[in-house]
Amino acid sequence: MSVFLSSISQLHPLSPALTAALLAGTVREELPAHHVLLRPGQVARRVYFLETGLVRGYTLLHGREISSWFMPAGNFVISILSFLTQQPSQEYLELLEPAVVHSISYDQLQRFYQDFPEFNYIGRRLVEKYYVLSEQRAQNLRARTAAERYDLLLRDFPTVFQRVALHQIASHLGMAPETLSRLRNKAG
Repeated sequence: MSVFLSSISQLHPLSPALTAALLAGTVREELPAHHVLLRPGQVARRVYFLETGLVRGYTLLHGREISSWFMPAGNFVISILSFLTQQPSQEYLELLEPAVVHSISYDQLQRFYQDFPEFNYIGRRLVEKYYVLSEQRAQNLRARTAAERYDLLLRDFPTVFQRVALHQIASHLGMAPETLSRLRNKAG
């Protein structure tokens, strides 16, 4: 079973019919680092499962990149607002590393929900998981000090400094690169 199907089946057992439909309705791609999955103004028409690689979600504010999130392999990536509303995105989704992705179109996902009631459970569990992560990120930015945000990032993503540019990490943590450098030096 593929990593994609294995990940979904951990949320709920897959019937043979759903497994066959997922295999037939999913597109697998090998993409290079810095490939942009979505740009502002485009409508997010696909949800991606990241088999390998790393994705960054970011926006531009006054010409400056603000990293919203990083998502490593084994996760789904999406511009949730654009995908669910089928309205133009405000964010970029960029691969930071070469990646293998599996994707499902918005229309295909709706057919899976309609044709396979168990897939509704899977979809709900995924939305819950990523909503919680989003809420945690927002709360951390509002209520944590720079040092606490740094420590949490290291706890949750210990290889981040080997995989992500320092300025991207700093923007994600809501601090200047110099502040991040001081925190790193202090932590040793």
